Amino acid sequence: MSAPEGTGAGAWRGRPLGERTVSYEESDAILYALAIGADATDLDLVFEERLRVLPTFALTLAQWAPDALGALGAFDIRTAVHGAQRLEVLAPLPRAGKVAMRAYVGDVWEKGSAAVFDVVVVSDFSVATWSLFAPGRGGFGGERGPSAPAVPPGPTDHRTEVATAPNQAALYRLLGDRHAMHIDPEAARAAGQPRPFLHGLCSLAAATLPLARYAGAHPADLVRLEGRFAAPVFPGDLLTAHTWEPTDAAASPDLRFELHNGGRAAVSGGRAAYRTGRAADTETADAPRQVGASAEK
Repeated sequence: MSAPEGTGAGAWRGRPLGERTVSYEESDAILYALAIGADATDLDLVFEERLRVLPTFALTLAQWAPDALGALGAFDIRTAVHGAQRLEVLAPLPRAGKVAMRAYVGDVWEKGSAAVFDVVVVSDFSVATWSLFAPGRGGFGGERGPSAPAVPPGPTDHRTEVATAPNQAALYRLLGDRHAMHIDPEAARAAGQPRPFLHGLCSLAAATLPLARYAGAHPADLVRLEGRFAAPVFPGDLLTAHTWEPTDAAASPDLRFELHNGGRAAVSGGRAAYRTGRAADTETADAPRQVGASAEK
């Protein structure tokens, strides 16, 4: 694949990024659960005989797609950052198997001197969207895109601590995101941080565990997740999840949340929704299988 005709960032809109089938074992899904903060006592997340795979594990299988866009030269990989993430869950992941995916560039938004590239990855299990903020790629005359969501009015309905471990970034990178800034102090300093920092997707996924408990749901019953990465999190930081109940559950059942680090939002504009009830308890995937990426754009 090569760069599209035209020099503006907007020329990348709609660009296919290819297809890939990624296989995984039960041990990979268990490592993922441990890497985002599951306890050894969470047997249905860490014990193969009871295993339910967390939906956010799919994001580690699809890391190739945003990396592919950077490798094609759409932006400078040294300065681009992961700005936001969305995940729509279509079906439970099996305990082990193969996932066929296809990826493409969705919207490309004008942000003054920067651009935001949306990378969309589709499989039979989920639709995931990376929003990548790329300094120096603005000025192409595109639309500015959606504004950052406002903080919900009124006080939070619930707060809970989300602990991170000193070795959490070292564990999480074993799942596919091997960018050196998460492990190498020199690379972290080159990225403008004082020391290696936690992957944004790790922080976001870690919040889904206490959010599920608050919602009275199993974390594997997540159906929708989104959040914006507003500030770095360092391994060992103690975070606080601020949660707001939906104001109109019939119109939108999403919990609104922010993940705070030392009084500052590290993840803002968060939304999460879970299946609840008997259907959620029985709709699990046990047998290894392979599926195709058949969902439409």
